[in-house]
Amino acid sequence: MKKIYVISSLLIIIGILGGISFFLIRDASARIPDNAALTTQNNETYRFGDDHKKLKLVEFIYTHCPDICPTTTQKMLLLQRDLKKSGAFGKQIEFVTITIDPYRDTPNTLKKYMSSFGIKNDSNWKFLTGQKETIKKDQKKIKQVANALQFQYTDPGNGFFVHSTFTYLVDENNKFIKKFPMGEEFNHKEVFNYINDRLN
Repeated sequence: MKKIYVISSLLIIIGILGGISFFLIRDASARIPDNAALTTQNNETYRFGDDHKKLKLVEFIYTHCPDICPTTTQKMLLLQRDLKKSGAFGKQIEFVTITIDPYRDTPNTLKKYMSSFGIKNDSNWKFLTGQKETIKKDQKKIKQVANALQFQYTDPGNGFFVHSTFTYLVDENNKFIKKFPMGEEFNHKEVFNYINDRLN
């Protein structure tokens, strides 16, 4: 009987370790496709494959989100401040915020969202959405990027999305490096230290 318990315990441990290994391997191989192209807050086309010079911190939001999305954006502002002080922001790393609600989050809506946080409208923090004329196609593109990073979301129909709670650091080739929690759990000092170590 004792032998059965030992074997069962070992099988459970092996199963758990196998599951952990699967998720680690899956994350490590994640990469945003080069052909993924969306519309910026300035109505310009942004294609991930066109920029292979900087790290990117990718955030997924929707502007009607009542809590975790705006909290994350606020924490990223603090991170941006520290990265500017170190001279890395805009030169070695940029931020990319992607809406998961492109129908409501038009380029103009995203500009208002940026303004409400005091985010400077420049090329170093891009806010991405779709176009009204191609909204269905652009929704699929956003899903493509989200799926590449294992970011899950769904619209239950009440205007409030259910979504994963991670931001993602990707390298110059848009390959996954590390994920960080969203909201109050996003520790901008820890994220800064990780990025700083990566760049130095």
